[in-house]
Amino acid sequence: MKGFILYLSYRIIDGQSYIWLFGKLEDGTSFLSMSKYEPYFYVRTKDVKKVKIEFKIEDTKMKNFDEEKLSRIVFDAPKDVPVLRRELEKDEIKCYEADVRFPHRYLMDKDIMMSVEIDGEYEMGESIDKIYKDPEIKPSNFFPKLKVFSIDIETNSELNQLYSIAIHSDKFEKVLIDMDEEDMLEEFKKIILDEDPDIITGWNLIDFDLNFLKDKFKEYKIPFTLGRVNQACKVKVESNFFRDSKADFPGRVVLDGIHLLRMSFVNLSSYKLEDVSRKILNEGKLISKTEGKGKEIERLFKEDKKKLAKYNLNDARLVTKILKKTKAIEMTIERSMLTGMPMDRVNASIASLDSLYLRALRKRGYIAPTGHYKPKDERIKGGYVMESKPGLYDYLLVLDFKSLYPSIMRTFNVDPFSYVKNCKGKNLIKAPNGACFKNQEGIIGKIVEDLLKARDNAKKRGNELQRHAIKILLNSFFGVLANPNCRFFSLEVANAITHFGQHIIKLTAEKVKEEGYEVIYSDTDSVFILSNAKNLKEADKVGDKLSKDLNKYFEEFVKDYKRDNYMELEYEKCFVRFLMPKIRGSEAGAKKRYAGLNSKGKIEITGMEAVRGDWTELAKKFQMELLDRVFHKKEVKGYIKKFVDDIKKGKHDKLLVYRKQIRKPLDEYIKITPIHVRAARLLKNFKGKSIEYVITEDGPEPLEQIRHKLDYKHYINKQVKPIADSILDFFDISFDELLEGSKQKDLFSF
Repeated sequence: MKGFILYLSYRIIDGQSYIWLFGKLEDGTSFLSMSKYEPYFYVRTKDVKKVKIEFKIEDTKMKNFDEEKLSRIVFDAPKDVPVLRRELEKDEIKCYEADVRFPHRYLMDKDIMMSVEIDGEYEMGESIDKIYKDPEIKPSNFFPKLKVFSIDIETNSELNQLYSIAIHSDKFEKVLIDMDEEDMLEEFKKIILDEDPDIITGWNLIDFDLNFLKDKFKEYKIPFTLGRVNQACKVKVESNFFRDSKADFPGRVVLDGIHLLRMSFVNLSSYKLEDVSRKILNEGKLISKTEGKGKEIERLFKEDKKKLAKYNLNDARLVTKILKKTKAIEMTIERSMLTGMPMDRVNASIASLDSLYLRALRKRGYIAPTGHYKPKDERIKGGYVMESKPGLYDYLLVLDFKSLYPSIMRTFNVDPFSYVKNCKGKNLIKAPNGACFKNQEGIIGKIVEDLLKARDNAKKRGNELQRHAIKILLNSFFGVLANPNCRFFSLEVANAITHFGQHIIKLTAEKVKEEGYEVIYSDTDSVFILSNAKNLKEADKVGDKLSKDLNKYFEEFVKDYKRDNYMELEYEKCFVRFLMPKIRGSEAGAKKRYAGLNSKGKIEITGMEAVRGDWTELAKKFQMELLDRVFHKKEVKGYIKKFVDDIKKGKHDKLLVYRKQIRKPLDEYIKITPIHVRAARLLKNFKGKSIEYVITEDGPEPLEQIRHKLDYKHYINKQVKPIADSILDFFDISFDELLEGSKQKDLFSF
């Protein structure tokens, strides 16, 4: 029977360690597999005699990176592992893979990537359909159909009162309302246990809904046991913006909808449910206003509970529809099967590469060192970014290396396993930073090769989800190797990748110049080239020829290293019109900020205000329209004047909202109090991680309680003027001059 693992755990029963795997079988039933398994780690065989504590020791055929033979120390319980590790390291005895989590080691030993085939006797359970004891478990490629419940609650935070709970899935929906809190909680618990979802989701689910419910369960002394075993669920809310809050429901997966979208790289300027549903579904909440929303919900609870129930259920339904439309859950399953990580940990990129790398090492008979994490005291050299040549251009070409860093790792065998300290040895590959690598198949190179083959197969089969999941994984590799929290972190290895990247991009720019074309900008993996073409057809011809010639050049270049070339330069696109702005207050060109009109007539923007979350919708609307007019040579002067007049008349008031993240508790802002924190402090019981506010004549005020007139002068000077000046500068006129009419310059009859 095939199945998919949702949750990993272990138990100690009668002094014996058991791995517990919870999941879903292909026949739609839930399962629990309980397997006897002993924890272990490795030491060098020559160090075995130095081990003073009595444990079972086994000889193995495994080796460390220095080709030294390793022995395995086996324990009764996982808690013994860190104790002995500390004792051995005190005696300067090196331990290997002593930090691998116990359940994950079991998966690695079995080569299981979350999808399994189970064979054996089972018993029927009360809360779990099938319970297997010591079954035979093998890896599989089964893709599950999972039962997903979306949860949403309505509350009065000031009174700490629970109004209602909505539950929604494809085949189930219910709102619990108009009952006392204790009965509501008991009924909610009964529904979860009876309906038995695999995944529980919602919007800001852990920080708000589950955290509130957990406290309510505690208040009424109801066991918070909503998982598949009689064990208390845990909710850990992180006040630190850089950490995700977590919920642990044994046997189930808890996935926050916002986090799911971000994990699937669905990039939006706002992740409020109203904004996301409008953008993705073209529909929104039944109460969409932010100002006075709490009062409106309170009124509905008192006067129209039916309408409140409808509103509550609609919020839960929107989450179901968003996740379905974006296929975020399916993407998470794909990433889980690619990395061997549980669904709620697929975004842990260090752990994901660790999982793949340790498995690949083991197949070759090698064991990795235990991770020793130190803060990096030297910087990793970044990708090469050439200072741009600012201006407005026609028919600009973009040539881009496909997955440059992964292809560099594969081409030049840049890999922790292949790294040679002090460059001692023959037939070595020397990187531009002086780091040396063995000229043989490395671990990372093979992982990249296998993933690229899988990506090509996914493309042939039309499996876009898997293709995208592989792309996300590949693009994470450099960041992981450059992170000091990675067990394989090496400054020399990380810098070898970026130095090769810089070298390749600079060579590309030089060769383009030799062909007679000007490079106005280059980024980590791209070059921007003036085509000198008079039309799109001519430009495409130049782009195709340049990419073909450069790929031939790199084939020859790599031969000097006695390696095969896996780098591929693509002619990515042509911008019919292109703007490269200046750095504000300078004549120098900006980096990683530009906009262009592509061959399909669509404006693409990188790094500018229209795509940044810290600018208002007013700025974004203004910039998009202004660029459109400049690129299509439409009238601009009148547009700018009218836009400013409309701001003063209040026609754009809905676009004046700032959204900012709160990165720590409000009381921790002591020395400096940013504007958005001042706004948040005006709210009672503020507990969020973000704030929406406006600037009034009395300063910043939260959107929920605007008490003074909006400061239009602020928005004109801070949100409109900088954008206008970045473009008007190329026409020798400023925003102020244009409004004052002191320069009568023709800006397309500007």
